[in-house]
Amino acid sequence: MPVAAIKRILMIVPVPVPAVALPSFAAQIPAGLLRPDIAVDFVATRSGANLIDSPYEQTLADAWVLDAGARAEEQGYAAVCVNSMSDSGLAALRSRLSIPVVGPGRASFFLAADLGKTFSVLTMWKRWHPLYTKLALETGLGHRLASIRDIDTRPDTAELLAGKEDIVFAKLEEQARKAIDEDGADVIILGSTTMHQSATWLASRLEVPVLNPGLIAFKQCETLIDLGIAQSKRTYFAPETAKDGLLDAVPAVFP
Repeated sequence: MPVAAIKRILMIVPVPVPAVALPSFAAQIPAGLLRPDIAVDFVATRSGANLIDSPYEQTLADAWVLDAGARAEEQGYAAVCVNSMSDSGLAALRSRLSIPVVGPGRASFFLAADLGKTFSVLTMWKRWHPLYTKLALETGLGHRLASIRDIDTRPDTAELLAGKEDIVFAKLEEQARKAIDEDGADVIILGSTTMHQSATWLASRLEVPVLNPGLIAFKQCETLIDLGIAQSKRTYFAPETAKDGLLDAVPAVFP
């Protein structure tokens, strides 16, 4: 049989992180879920936001994610994934590109609503809560969102949860248990792709599905590639004039 052509997915981390930190993000995809005909490239934005902790940083992230992915189609990618529950730059990239563009936020919300009557988001700190209320509004799923719970811990976009498991995992389980027992959640969504290291641990201790958003979005990318479909251009109109090079002269800036 002929060997299938390899299709490439571009995964964009929406904050600038050193190249040495990217393997921590790439590790969210277990080897068993990787197909021989799919290649995944993780990249970070060249500048922009640090933690997407405010409307100010949300706007920065949108602009720099667009910069990172605007040329993906001409670079030969078959799909783009914004590797963050913020879905930064998602609408802009869907407008700019004809290949599928997926965000973990939307993908996880819709899947959670399909798997249970209600769902809760489990996150790191209160500064990320507006990301999920925005998603609830945009998806029309606010009536299915049982709660947003956090562990009041500032996230680390370089180390993620590595070295913090003993403390952080227990806190996450405590808040997830409250979301289930007190808020009535049938499904738990991890509030950030930076939390992926806790997914298996939590899933083994909770009786409801635990959605790892980066994996959900990655698999949706694969599905859309396989089906040969992408976002509707009746919703995401293509620009009359593309200005992809506007930020090219801006030097890379890491936090």
